[in-house]
Amino acid sequence: MDKTIKLLLADVDGTLVTPDKVLTDRAIEAVRKLGEAGILFAITSGRPPKGMSMLIEPLNISTPIAAFNGGIIVNRDMSVIEQRTIPDDLVVPVTELNTSFGLDTWVYRGADWYILDPKGPHVARETATVRFEPTVVGSYDGLTTDVAKLVGVSDDLDAVARASQAAHDKFGDHVAAARSQPYYLDVTHPDANKGAVALYLARKYSISTDSIATIGDMPNDVLMFAHSGLSIAMGNASLEVQRAARRVTTTNADEGFANAVERFILPG
Repeated sequence: MDKTIKLLLADVDGTLVTPDKVLTDRAIEAVRKLGEAGILFAITSGRPPKGMSMLIEPLNISTPIAAFNGGIIVNRDMSVIEQRTIPDDLVVPVTELNTSFGLDTWVYRGADWYILDPKGPHVARETATVRFEPTVVGSYDGLTTDVAKLVGVSDDLDAVARASQAAHDKFGDHVAAARSQPYYLDVTHPDANKGAVALYLARKYSISTDSIATIGDMPNDVLMFAHSGLSIAMGNASLEVQRAARRVTTTNADEGFANAVERFILPG
Protein backbone atom coordinates (compact mmCIF):
# COMPACT_ATOMS: atom_id res chain seq x y z
CA MET A 1 0.00 0.00 0.00
CA ASP A 2 1.00 3.60 -0.63
CA LYS A 3 0.86 4.91 2.95
CA THR A 4 -0.19 8.39 1.83
CA ILE A 5 -3.58 7.46 0.35
CA LYS A 6 -6.25 9.50 2.13
CA LEU A 7 -9.15 9.25 -0.32
CA LEU A 8 -10.37 6.79 -2.93
CA LEU A 9 -12.45 8.18 -5.81
CA ALA A 10 -14.34 5.47 -7.69
CA ASP A 11 -16.27 5.33 -10.92
CA VAL A 12 -19.58 3.45 -10.62
CA ASP A 13 -20.64 1.53 -13.76
CA GLY A 14 -18.03 -0.96 -14.91
CA THR A 15 -16.10 -0.39 -11.67
CA LEU A 16 -17.96 -0.29 -8.36
CA VAL A 17 -20.90 -2.42 -9.52
CA THR A 18 -21.04 -5.70 -11.44
CA PRO A 19 -22.14 -5.95 -15.10
CA ASP A 20 -25.66 -6.54 -13.70
CA LYS A 21 -25.38 -3.26 -11.71
CA VAL A 22 -25.14 -5.07 -8.38
CA LEU A 23 -23.15 -3.75 -5.43
CA THR A 24 -21.57 -6.87 -3.96
CA ASP A 25 -21.11 -7.65 -0.28
CA ARG A 26 -17.35 -7.65 -0.80
CA ALA A 27 -17.47 -4.15 -2.33
CA ILE A 28 -19.53 -2.91 0.65
CA GLU A 29 -17.07 -4.53 3.05
CA ALA A 30 -14.09 -3.01 1.22
CA VAL A 31 -15.54 0.49 1.62
CA ARG A 32 -16.26 -0.19 5.30
CA LYS A 33 -12.59 -1.19 5.77
CA LEU A 34 -11.47 2.02 4.06
CA GLY A 35 -13.47 3.96 6.65
CA GLU A 36 -11.88 1.98 9.47
CA ALA A 37 -8.46 2.82 8.04
CA GLY A 38 -9.36 6.53 7.99
CA ILE A 39 -9.48 6.68 4.19
CA LEU A 40 -12.29 8.74 2.66
CA PHE A 41 -14.42 7.22 -0.11
CA ALA A 42 -16.10 9.19 -2.90
CA ILE A 43 -17.93 8.31 -6.11
CA THR A 44 -18.22 9.97 -9.50
CA SER A 45 -20.25 8.87 -12.49
CA GLY A 46 -21.94 9.93 -15.68
CA ARG A 47 -25.17 8.98 -13.89
CA PRO A 48 -27.59 11.68 -12.69
CA PRO A 49 -27.59 12.38 -8.93
CA LYS A 50 -30.72 10.30 -8.26
CA GLY A 51 -29.08 7.45 -10.17
CA MET A 52 -26.50 7.13 -7.36
CA SER A 53 -28.81 7.53 -4.38
CA MET A 54 -29.14 3.74 -3.94
CA LEU A 55 -25.39 3.57 -3.16
CA ILE A 56 -25.41 6.08 -0.29
CA GLU A 57 -26.83 3.94 2.53
CA PRO A 58 -25.02 0.64 1.87
CA LEU A 59 -21.68 2.45 1.46
CA ASN A 60 -22.39 5.07 4.16
CA ILE A 61 -21.20 7.81 1.80
CA SER A 62 -20.59 11.15 3.51
CA THR A 63 -18.44 12.82 0.83
CA PRO A 64 -19.90 14.98 -1.96
CA ILE A 65 -21.27 12.94 -4.88
CA ALA A 66 -20.16 13.99 -8.37
CA ALA A 67 -22.86 13.18 -10.91
CA PHE A 68 -22.76 13.82 -14.68
CA ASN A 69 -18.96 13.31 -14.51
CA GLY A 70 -18.75 16.34 -12.19
CA GLY A 71 -21.36 18.46 -13.96
CA ILE A 72 -23.29 18.57 -10.69
CA ILE A 73 -21.95 17.92 -7.19
CA VAL A 74 -24.48 17.10 -4.48
CA ASN A 75 -24.60 16.24 -0.79
CA ARG A 76 -25.92 12.86 0.30
CA ASP A 77 -29.38 14.43 0.74
CA MET A 78 -29.21 15.40 -2.98
CA SER A 79 -28.94 19.13 -2.23
CA VAL A 80 -26.75 20.83 -4.86
CA ILE A 81 -23.30 22.04 -3.85
CA GLU A 82 -22.36 23.32 -7.30
CA GLN A 83 -23.19 22.66 -10.91
CA ARG A 84 -21.61 23.40 -14.26
CA THR A 85 -23.96 23.39 -17.22
CA ILE A 86 -23.45 23.25 -20.98
CA PRO A 87 -23.48 26.67 -22.70
CA ASP A 88 -27.08 27.27 -23.83
CA ASP A 89 -26.09 28.01 -27.42
CA LEU A 90 -24.35 24.64 -27.82
CA VAL A 91 -27.24 22.36 -26.79
CA VAL A 92 -28.88 22.37 -30.23
CA PRO A 93 -25.60 22.10 -32.23
CA VAL A 94 -24.45 19.11 -30.12
CA THR A 95 -27.84 17.44 -30.61
CA GLU A 96 -27.58 18.06 -34.37
CA LEU A 97 -24.07 16.60 -34.45
CA ASN A 98 -25.33 13.46 -32.70
CA THR A 99 -28.17 13.18 -35.21
CA SER A 100 -25.72 13.49 -38.12
CA PHE A 101 -23.96 10.34 -36.85
CA GLY A 102 -27.24 8.50 -36.28
CA LEU A 103 -27.16 8.90 -32.48
CA ASP A 104 -30.24 9.56 -30.34
CA THR A 105 -29.78 12.36 -27.78
CA TRP A 106 -30.86 12.38 -24.14
CA VAL A 107 -31.04 15.62 -22.18
CA TYR A 108 -30.33 15.83 -18.44
CA ARG A 109 -31.45 18.95 -16.62
CA GLY A 110 -31.42 19.21 -12.83
CA ALA A 111 -33.05 16.05 -11.51
CA ASP A 112 -34.83 15.31 -14.80
CA TRP A 113 -33.99 13.12 -17.78
CA TYR A 114 -35.65 13.91 -21.12
CA ILE A 115 -35.88 11.66 -24.18
CA LEU A 116 -37.67 11.73 -27.53
CA ASP A 117 -38.09 7.99 -28.12
CA PRO A 118 -39.09 5.75 -25.18
CA LYS A 119 -38.25 2.68 -27.27
CA GLY A 120 -34.83 4.00 -28.30
CA PRO A 121 -31.59 2.10 -27.65
CA HIS A 122 -30.64 1.65 -23.98
CA VAL A 123 -33.62 3.59 -22.59
CA ALA A 124 -35.02 0.53 -20.77
CA ARG A 125 -31.58 -0.47 -19.49
CA GLU A 126 -30.78 3.04 -18.27
CA THR A 127 -34.17 3.30 -16.54
CA ALA A 128 -33.41 0.06 -14.67
CA THR A 129 -29.90 1.29 -13.81
CA VAL A 130 -30.79 4.74 -12.45
CA ARG A 131 -34.15 3.57 -11.06
CA PHE A 132 -36.27 6.46 -12.29
CA GLU A 133 -38.25 7.11 -15.47
CA PRO A 134 -37.31 9.56 -18.21
CA THR A 135 -39.72 12.30 -19.32
CA VAL A 136 -40.76 11.78 -22.95
CA VAL A 137 -41.04 15.02 -24.96
CA GLY A 138 -41.92 15.79 -28.59
CA SER A 139 -38.89 18.04 -29.06
CA TYR A 140 -36.13 19.68 -27.05
CA ASP A 141 -37.38 23.21 -27.76
CA GLY A 142 -37.29 25.17 -24.53
CA LEU A 143 -34.89 22.69 -22.88
CA THR A 144 -31.63 24.43 -23.77
CA THR A 145 -30.93 26.17 -20.45
CA ASP A 146 -29.33 24.60 -17.35
CA VAL A 147 -28.50 21.39 -19.22
CA ALA A 148 -25.98 19.40 -17.16
CA LYS A 149 -25.39 16.62 -19.67
CA LEU A 150 -26.25 15.55 -23.21
CA VAL A 151 -25.83 11.88 -24.08
CA GLY A 152 -25.51 10.58 -27.63
CA VAL A 153 -26.72 6.98 -27.77
CA SER A 154 -26.29 4.28 -30.41
CA ASP A 155 -25.46 0.60 -30.72
CA ASP A 156 -23.29 1.51 -33.72
CA LEU A 157 -20.15 1.77 -31.58
CA ASP A 158 -18.03 3.03 -34.47
CA ALA A 159 -20.51 5.88 -35.02
CA VAL A 160 -20.29 6.77 -31.31
CA ALA A 161 -16.49 6.85 -31.53
CA ARG A 162 -16.61 9.04 -34.65
CA ALA A 163 -19.18 11.37 -33.06
CA SER A 164 -16.93 11.66 -29.99
CA GLN A 165 -13.99 12.74 -32.16
CA ALA A 166 -16.18 15.15 -34.13
CA ALA A 167 -17.54 16.72 -30.91
CA HIS A 168 -13.95 17.19 -29.71
CA ASP A 169 -12.92 18.79 -32.98
CA LYS A 170 -15.94 21.07 -33.25
CA PHE A 171 -16.76 22.02 -29.65
CA GLY A 172 -13.66 20.92 -27.73
CA ASP A 173 -12.90 24.31 -26.17
CA HIS A 174 -16.44 24.72 -24.90
CA VAL A 175 -17.52 21.24 -23.76
CA ALA A 176 -16.05 17.98 -22.48
CA ALA A 177 -16.96 15.02 -24.72
CA ALA A 178 -16.07 11.45 -23.71
CA ARG A 179 -17.55 7.99 -23.95
CA SER A 180 -18.81 6.73 -20.57
CA GLN A 181 -19.74 3.42 -22.25
CA PRO A 182 -18.93 2.26 -25.79
CA TYR A 183 -22.54 3.15 -26.72
CA TYR A 184 -22.77 6.50 -24.82
CA LEU A 185 -21.16 9.82 -25.72
CA ASP A 186 -21.38 12.15 -22.70
CA VAL A 187 -21.15 15.88 -23.37
CA THR A 188 -20.80 18.18 -20.36
CA HIS A 189 -19.37 21.56 -19.37
CA PRO A 190 -15.59 21.65 -20.07
CA ASP A 191 -14.82 21.72 -16.34
CA ALA A 192 -17.27 18.89 -15.69
CA ASN A 193 -14.91 15.98 -15.95
CA LYS A 194 -13.58 13.42 -13.52
CA GLY A 195 -10.18 15.11 -13.35
CA ALA A 196 -11.89 18.24 -12.04
CA VAL A 197 -13.73 16.07 -9.49
CA ALA A 198 -10.40 14.80 -8.11
CA LEU A 199 -9.11 18.38 -7.88
CA TYR A 200 -12.33 19.50 -6.16
CA LEU A 201 -12.01 16.77 -3.52
CA ALA A 202 -8.33 17.60 -2.97
CA ARG A 203 -9.30 21.22 -2.28
CA LYS A 204 -12.28 20.34 -0.11
CA TYR A 205 -10.32 18.01 2.16
CA SER A 206 -7.03 19.95 1.96
CA ILE A 207 -5.12 16.95 0.68
CA SER A 208 -2.63 16.60 -2.12
CA THR A 209 -3.76 14.87 -5.31
CA ASP A 210 -0.84 12.49 -4.68
CA SER A 211 -2.79 11.16 -1.69
CA ILE A 212 -5.86 10.38 -3.84
CA ALA A 213 -6.39 6.94 -5.39
CA THR A 214 -8.71 6.63 -8.40
CA ILE A 215 -10.30 3.56 -9.97
CA GLY A 216 -12.23 3.27 -13.24
CA ASP A 217 -12.70 1.48 -16.53
CA MET A 218 -13.49 3.96 -19.33
CA PRO A 219 -11.71 6.72 -21.29
CA ASN A 220 -13.48 9.39 -19.20
CA ASP A 221 -11.77 7.92 -16.10
CA VAL A 222 -8.28 8.61 -17.50
CA LEU A 223 -8.81 12.31 -16.69
CA MET A 224 -9.04 11.49 -12.97
CA PHE A 225 -6.11 9.03 -13.20
CA ALA A 226 -3.97 12.05 -14.16
CA HIS A 227 -4.87 13.84 -10.92
CA SER A 228 -4.15 11.03 -8.46
CA GLY A 229 -1.14 9.44 -6.86
CA LEU A 230 -2.45 5.91 -7.42
CA SER A 231 -4.56 5.10 -10.47
CA ILE A 232 -6.18 1.69 -10.89
CA ALA A 233 -7.81 0.39 -14.06
CA MET A 234 -10.37 -2.38 -14.04
CA GLY A 235 -9.60 -5.67 -15.75
CA ASN A 236 -12.58 -5.01 -18.04
CA ALA A 237 -11.08 -1.69 -19.19
CA SER A 238 -9.61 -1.34 -22.68
CA LEU A 239 -5.83 -1.69 -23.08
CA GLU A 240 -5.69 2.06 -23.72
CA VAL A 241 -7.27 2.77 -20.32
CA GLN A 242 -5.17 0.11 -18.57
CA ARG A 243 -1.98 1.65 -19.96
CA ALA A 244 -3.00 5.02 -18.47
CA ALA A 245 -3.18 3.55 -14.94
CA ARG A 246 -0.44 2.55 -12.52
CA ARG A 247 -2.20 -0.65 -11.45
CA VAL A 248 -4.72 -3.05 -13.00
CA THR A 249 -7.17 -5.13 -10.98
CA THR A 250 -9.58 -7.93 -11.94
CA THR A 251 -12.83 -7.29 -13.84
CA ASN A 252 -16.05 -5.96 -12.35
CA ALA A 253 -17.51 -9.44 -12.83
CA ASP A 254 -14.71 -10.78 -10.60
CA GLU A 255 -14.73 -8.39 -7.59
CA GLY A 256 -12.24 -6.02 -9.25
CA PHE A 257 -13.15 -3.11 -6.98
CA ALA A 258 -12.85 -5.07 -3.71
CA ASN A 259 -9.64 -6.74 -4.92
CA ALA A 260 -8.12 -3.35 -5.73
CA VAL A 261 -8.98 -1.91 -2.31
CA GLU A 262 -7.59 -4.94 -0.49
CA ARG A 263 -4.50 -5.31 -2.63
CA PHE A 264 -3.44 -1.77 -3.44
CA ILE A 265 -4.97 0.59 -0.86
CA LEU A 266 -5.61 -0.95 2.57
CA PRO A 267 -2.69 -1.29 4.97
CA GLY A 268 -1.23 -4.74 5.41
